[in-house]
Amino acid sequence: MSTSPTLSAVRPGLTGAAELTVGPEHTAARVGSGEIAVLATPVMINLIEAAALAAMEHLLPAGHQSLGIHLDVRHTAATPVGLRVAAVAEVVAVEGRTVTFRVEARDEREVIGGGTHARVVVNVARFDQRVQRKLSGP
Repeated sequence: MSTSPTLSAVRPGLTGAAELTVGPEHTAARVGSGEIAVLATPVMINLIEAAALAAMEHLLPAGHQSLGIHLDVRHTAATPVGLRVAAVAEVVAVEGRTVTFRVEARDEREVIGGGTHARVVVNVARFDQRVQRKLSGP
């Protein structure tokens, strides 16, 4: 397991968390991922990514950010409007520029989902140059 110098401060065991209270804007019916007024899976995924960001983004050098590259999660229980949901992400591996997390989301009653998430660290200026080249054609 080799660590990039850019990621020298990011180590297994680091954790981050994010939470929200489920409102109508967070439901499957509102975001287009179903018709029921419960927490939408894409919103749970967003919360998981926010927890991963909280674990590591502040440790990256200036000009670097992480981008989500892989998610393998299950959404196993519904959460109604009004309940609070918390996600936790724990760094389990750092290989090169890639950081892998074990993630879990739970509401006030039970675990509602979890799995793994991976992010890659990029130099923002170089990344933006590649994106701009894509816009200018082949």
